[in-house]
Amino acid sequence: MRKVIVTCAVTGGIHTPSMSPHLPVTPEEIATSAIEAARAGATIVHLHARDLESGRPTQDPDIYSRFLPVIADRCDAIINITTGGSPILTLEERLAPALTFQPEIASLNMGSMNFAFYEMLQRFTCFEHAWEEPYVRGSDDYIFRNTFRDIAYILERCSAQGTRFEVECYDVGHLYSAAHFADRGLLKPPFFIQSVFGIRGGIGVHPEDVAMMRRTADRLFGDDYVWSVLGAGRHQMPIATMSAAMGGNVRVGLEDSLWGEPGRLAKSNAEQVERIIAVLHGLSIDVATPQDARELLQLKGASETRIAA
Repeated sequence: MRKVIVTCAVTGGIHTPSMSPHLPVTPEEIATSAIEAARAGATIVHLHARDLESGRPTQDPDIYSRFLPVIADRCDAIINITTGGSPILTLEERLAPALTFQPEIASLNMGSMNFAFYEMLQRFTCFEHAWEEPYVRGSDDYIFRNTFRDIAYILERCSAQGTRFEVECYDVGHLYSAAHFADRGLLKPPFFIQSVFGIRGGIGVHPEDVAMMRRTADRLFGDDYVWSVLGAGRHQMPIATMSAAMGGNVRVGLEDSLWGEPGRLAKSNAEQVERIIAVLHGLSIDVATPQDARELLQLKGASETRIAA
């Protein structure tokens, strides 16, 4: 029976603390939420950090050090550290945690793009922290920089320590960029291709968009890749269900969507994990264990990281 990798993206760098009381912000909240998601069945936990005082996105390794060892000690989920962080951070800031902790896997965006989420101001209007509203409103002017030079730099630095990649592709051209880096020998199979749907500036959420990304990846990577998807906002569960039905893997979590069902905020990351696992079981699909995923993605193992206390 086929087994599906369930990734849970715990907090991210798009949503702000005032948008949901359930969004993990402090190191303690991030650790607890990640562990709960793992116990609910998540195979991988994808992690960002937030400033201790304001909840603003940060890539400070000192803050990561407050929750990574706790997660590693209390569950076996694969720890995935972002190299994206936030469009407002520099490349060196974004890369610092992955270089410090040398995780089994890290996320890697495959191209520069407009990355806008200002439309959330139509729903969210009250903010606790002074930085939140300008951060969201200003996203109509954000370019998330990931040049070929930037990508090659991340690949070279992280690969040297045995870290593999969740290759995030927000549009069809990003798949071709991944193939380019594979041709250069900087990205090595098996490729873990995460197709991202519904971010303003990237590909849309129509079923034809999902099918096109799948067909293109099949043509470019053949049997050398593992396909996963995430859908932003209310599209999270429909897109994940499409992926599962098409032979792919899934990503959920409060980074990608704050919602549990229409009009109701999800109370935890674990809730979203439980919902997608119920869908998978309804499709007669089992969930991959962390060890299953380590073997499938050829990861180095938790003992080879620098995460443990």
